[in-house]
Amino acid sequence: MTEHPLHNLMKTSMESLKNIIDVDTIVGQPVKTDAGETIIPVSKVTFGFAAGGSEFEGKKPNCETPPFGGGTGGGVSITPIAFLIVNSNGVELKHVEEKTHLFEKVLEQVPKAINSIVGELEKDNHDFSDDSWD
Repeated sequence: MTEHPLHNLMKTSMESLKNIIDVDTIVGQPVKTDAGETIIPVSKVTFGFAAGGSEFEGKKPNCETPPFGGGTGGGVSITPIAFLIVNSNGVELKHVEEKTHLFEKVLEQVPKAINSIVGELEKDNHDFSDDSWD
């Protein structure tokens, strides 16, 4: 059985998107400055893809490959969200917009919350070596 024409349309479109979106798109190439810093851009990548087609009877009945019409389309959005700065003082993440690092702030609070819970349990003299939580 031969491949459907829509298969080739989708294959070409997906290969093109694959060439556009790679790891260097999300975490960019490092840039070294004269001051000895290394700056690495971090981006948010979103993309959409659509494909469609139709087959219909041609003027010649019993045709092995009926007439086909189809099309594909896609779009890509690449938005810089932060820059990772590496220098002699350490590593720092500079956000382009304030709202983009909300998730990071939540993650920073997790260890504090766990330590607080453990501290409260230790006040009650709970033995953590015991598997029973009576």
